[in-house]
This record gives sequence, structure tokens and C-alpha cells, in this order.
Amino acid sequence: MLSRLGALLQQAVETREPSVDLLEAFTEHWKGITGYYLEATDESIPARQTDIPWRLKQMLDILVYEEKQQPAGEAGPCLEYLLQHKVLETLGTLGKAEYPPGMRQQVLLFFSRVLGQVQHPLLHYLNVHRPVQKLLQLSGDRLGSGTEKEEVQFAAVLCTKIKQDPTLLAYILEGKSILNGKRAQELPASPVEEGTEHPPGTSTTAGSPSAEPSPPRRDSNLITSLVGLCKSKKSRVALKAGENLLLLVGLAQEAAAACLVRSSALCQLLTEHLCDLYSAVPACTDPADVLALERASWRSQGDAAGDGVFPGKESLAAFFGWLDYLDELVTGAHPVVADAITEAVEEKFFQGILQPQLLEMSELTILGATAMLTGTVRQIRAPPLLHRLVLFLLGPDRHPEIPGDAPHPLRTQLIDRCNHLSDEISLASLRLFEELLRKPHEHVAHSLALRNLEARGYLQRGPAMPDERGLPEPDPDEDGLDLEEDPYFTDGFPDAGFGMAKKPPPGSAPSGKGQVSEVVSSFLCLVPEEAKTSSCMEEGGYDTYVHDALGLVQACRASAAPCGWPPAPQPLDACHPEATFYEGHFLKVLFDRMTRILDQVTSVLSRLAAFPHPHLHEYLLDPYLNLAPGCRSLFSVLVRVIGDLMQRLQRVPHFRAKLLLVRRQLMGLVPGEQMDHAMLFKGVVVLEEFCKELAAIALVKGPPEGPP
Repeated sequence: MLSRLGALLQQAVETREPSVDLLEAFTEHWKGITGYYLEATDESIPARQTDIPWRLKQMLDILVYEEKQQPAGEAGPCLEYLLQHKVLETLGTLGKAEYPPGMRQQVLLFFSRVLGQVQHPLLHYLNVHRPVQKLLQLSGDRLGSGTEKEEVQFAAVLCTKIKQDPTLLAYILEGKSILNGKRAQELPASPVEEGTEHPPGTSTTAGSPSAEPSPPRRDSNLITSLVGLCKSKKSRVALKAGENLLLLVGLAQEAAAACLVRSSALCQLLTEHLCDLYSAVPACTDPADVLALERASWRSQGDAAGDGVFPGKESLAAFFGWLDYLDELVTGAHPVVADAITEAVEEKFFQGILQPQLLEMSELTILGATAMLTGTVRQIRAPPLLHRLVLFLLGPDRHPEIPGDAPHPLRTQLIDRCNHLSDEISLASLRLFEELLRKPHEHVAHSLALRNLEARGYLQRGPAMPDERGLPEPDPDEDGLDLEEDPYFTDGFPDAGFGMAKKPPPGSAPSGKGQVSEVVSSFLCLVPEEAKTSSCMEEGGYDTYVHDALGLVQACRASAAPCGWPPAPQPLDACHPEATFYEGHFLKVLFDRMTRILDQVTSVLSRLAAFPHPHLHEYLLDPYLNLAPGCRSLFSVLVRVIGDLMQRLQRVPHFRAKLLLVRRQLMGLVPGEQMDHAMLFKGVVVLEEFCKELAAIALVKGPPEGPP
């Protein structure tokens, strides 16, 4: 019994004595640091050459060791000393003074290690989060400073702590502002709520209920520090800062998300940097170079910009890299944060910068802005950001269009440019819409085409008029090309998936519609045999077109999967057109442009035809439609265009040989050379390719479904 009591007393002595020694050692090291400033005479000696780093390391080790000896959740004497004697506050002041040189680096390291290694919750204490705020304010917008590595490490530790306990965010962002001496509670929730957005640095009388003081969002804090470090030229620093900002915006707690939006400059800083990077792209940058860039990745933007091969590539890579970062930020952010960021991007970038440039009359400005917009559309994937972009470009209207009505001027302008006098502007505009049609957003196809096809007003309601049928009566003396007779069409087809579709059962398709084989043959027969040149080239046959069509149809089905489109057309007895059918501004411009055929027009129409909506399929891929008087379909437009081209072609001597030469030039087999009627020959070649593309798309999609 006595031996057991003696052991307990010995254990008590062993645990008590070190605690006294630890506190004494801790205070001795702290006094050694403060004493340096009383004794030092040479102000040029760097901090790393003094005993300050060693003493700070000893203080850290003591704190960590002491905590292991204490019961869980209790603060030891050394930690209490650090809090009560405002050790961190004093260190922050010494770091701000940067004396001795490099002291700020040592202070940042000490803060990071204490917060990272001491498990006791510290950031709730005023004597901790206040010096943390002060230290963060020293880090704002100091690009290229020698402490970037330590700054991002400090910020990363704070983000990790906030991730573990999101309530800490309020202590870091909403604590007392060091610069203006006010607490966040005295400030407006956001500039939007106050009705006015004030420039940085403005101040008003404190305490007035109607005052609008400068929000702390413009003070340097954790957010400004992280955004500033994201701009670092050191790729590892920028990457780590970006990853930690992603961590913050992804906090699941709504209170933390609201605090992030309300009490920081997050949205403004992100958007302003985007606008600055856009403005930094040289005006002389070739639009073709913009479109040739691959989709950027913010995680490897340094690699993309390093091998610049044209003027402005580094600036472009920086802009699209930051846009990619914003896209990922919005994707992973809490909905409250995501909405705030996308709203700021729309207001400051889409409307503030892009829209004025897109509405310019200068051709060079139009080409440059359209190319940058196309790259922007290609880059954006985050649903909230994509939604804002689509509505910005096309407007929110969903009802059928009325000829001449232009409720959204930007949409009208962009569509009109698809048939511009300048072929260069037309091509650029068509590329923009093709990129838009690639995006998985239902409103794109609906705004551009479907809104006008919903009532199926293009169909003849009564008996069909003979001269209104989309497909002209075949000439009995003309050698028609039947599908199974064309060796190029069946050559090389895989056995599975590309075979002829079975004839639809009675009642599953409108009366007069042909089987898939008939539809395919109709498109293949559009270009007369004497104008066809593909069979004279060593090409792979139609299997190549079907393979490409399969990829296009699958991509369109995937992007349209969330749209909830019906599998079959709306029954005619349920369709009630309110007025004479109007194909809509977009399709009208495309059909009109077909008379001046361009590759990009056919590419856009092919993509529209590949979408799985039954009305698009019917209107663009059915040659047998009973069209209402005055209406046209894609097939009827092709009939007229090809007829016009053939009349002009017949007047050119030896047109067959010249057609073959143009095809070889387009394939790159022979060098290009000037010749008379070159555009005519190119139009015929492009139309032949387009008809084969449509035939392949019709084959891959199979027969349409639904009631007449």
C-alpha cells in the first residue's frame, strides 16, 4: 500500500515539475526575442542569422509538448501565457515592421505551425484571430514578394481549420476590421442591398443608421490574400492558393457561404481579375489563333503559355486559364456562392465588356470579340455560369418568334451576322453558334429553332398541294441512285448498328413518310451524277460519313439527355398554330445563307439535324413532308439551291474537270490556284458532302416515331 502511494506521489512530482520548467523556458525564449530589439545594433542582419528562428522553434515545440501532457481540451500554462500576454499580437507587429529583415517570413512560419500543430481551438480567441487578420492584411496584393510561399502556407492552414469548423470563417472575415475600426455588423450586408456600389476607400460617418461605410470586403483578408496569391508567377504558389479557395467556396454550411459572399470581396476580386486579363489580350491578336487554342486548364496554364508561338498567346492562356478556374470554382461552390459569382461575371464581364464590343460596327472589333466569345463559350461548363451566358446571348424568350420582332438586340445582331456581307464575319458568327449548340443547355436549341416548330405549322393541314411537296417528282428517264445500288454507301459498313432500319409499323409515322432507305436515297440523289466527284477520289466510301454521323448523333443525344424532349412529334390535332408558320430568325438566316453556300452553314445545320427532338428530325431530315403553302424545309431549300447551281454549272465549259480539280484542292492533294467560277465549284462540292452527311445522320438516327 505504501509503495503504491509512493509511486503516485512520484508520478505527481514528475508531471508537475516539467510544467513549471516548460513555462519558464517558454517565457525565457519569448524574453530573448523581445530583448533582441533592445540590444541589437546592426539593423541589416537578416532575421535568419539571429537566434529568433531558433527561439520561435523552441516556443512551438514547448507548446506542442505541453499539449500532449494536458487533459484533452485544457489549455496549459504556456498556451495561456501566449494568449494572455498577446504574444501573437506582438509578433504580428514585428512582422509588419519587417525588422530585422525577413522577420515577416519568420512570423508567418510561426503562425502557420502554431495553428497547424496545436490541436486546442485557437481561432475563436480575440488575441488569436485579431493578429491573424492583421497578418493577412500585410499580404494583400503584394505580388512577387519574398514571402509568397509562407503566405500561401499560412492561408492553407487557415482554410484547413475553417474546413474542420466552418464557424471560424466569421471570426476571420467578420472580426473587427483593422483598417477602418468597425465591425462587420455595422456594415451593409452587400452593395446590392444598399442600392449603390461604392468605390474602394470611401468612408462615411460611423454609427449613422443611413450611412454606407466602405465594407470590409476591400480590406485585405483571407480572401484577398488567396486571390492575390492565385496571380503569383510561381505556379506552385498559384496552384495551392487556387485549391484552398476552392475548399472555402465549397463549404456546405449555408451560413458560411452567406458570410463568404457578404463579408468578403470574393465576387468582385474574381471578376475584376477576369476583366483585367481580357483587357490585357493584345488587340492585334489574330482571331484564328484564338480559335486554334485548345481548351485551357488553370492547373497547367503555365505549361500552355510557355511555348508561345504567336503574339498574345500568353495573354490568351492567362485569360482562358482564369476563366477555367472560375468555371471550376462555380461548379464546386455552395449554390449561394455560385449564384453570387455568376451574377458578378454577367454584370461586369458579359454585359460590361463583351456586349459593347459585340455591338461595335468595326469589322476588326467584331471579329476579335466574336472569336473571344466563341472561346468563352467553349471554356464554360459550370451549369450556373453556362445558364447566365446562354440567357445573355439569346435572351429568355421561349414563345414562337414573329417576323421582324427583335426583343433581344444582341441575339438579333449575332444571328444577322451569320449572313453578313463579309464572309469572314459570317464564318466567325456561324462558328459561335455551332459552339453554342455543343453546350448541354436546352434553351439553346429551343431559342434558335424549337420554339418555332412546336406547333408543326410547317405541315399542310388539308390535302397536299402537288407543287408544295418537298420532294420533286423523279424524272422516269433519269438514272436514280438507289441506296442498295450505291457501292460507296454499303462498302465497309459494320454489321451492327448501321443496317437498314425496319419499316415502321402502321400508324407510327405520318402518312407519306418514307422508310430510312428512301430518306437516305433522297438526300444522296439531290446532287446529279454529272456533278458528283467523290466517287472519283480514293475515299473510304460512306462508312466514314456514317462513323462521323454516329459520333455527332451520340454527342447530341448526350447533351440533350437532361432536356426531357418527347420521343415523338406532337399530334397534329393537338397543334394549333397561332399564325402563319415562321421558321424563326436563325433558320431563316441559315436557309438564306445556303444560296451562298459555306462549310460552316452545313456544319451548323448538321448539328441541328442530329439533335434527338422529333420536330427537328421531321423538319430537317424528312424529304416527304407535306409543306404548308409558303413554307420551306431544309430539303426544299437544298432542291432549289442545287437546281440553281446546276443551271450555272451547265454554262461553264469542261465543268467536270474543273470540279475534280477543286475537290483535289480542297482535299489538299494539289496546290490551290485561282480559277474562274471557283466559288461555284466549291459550292457544288460542299453540297455533295452535306447531302452525304444528312443521309448518314438520317441512317444513324433511324425512322422517326410518333403519330401523324
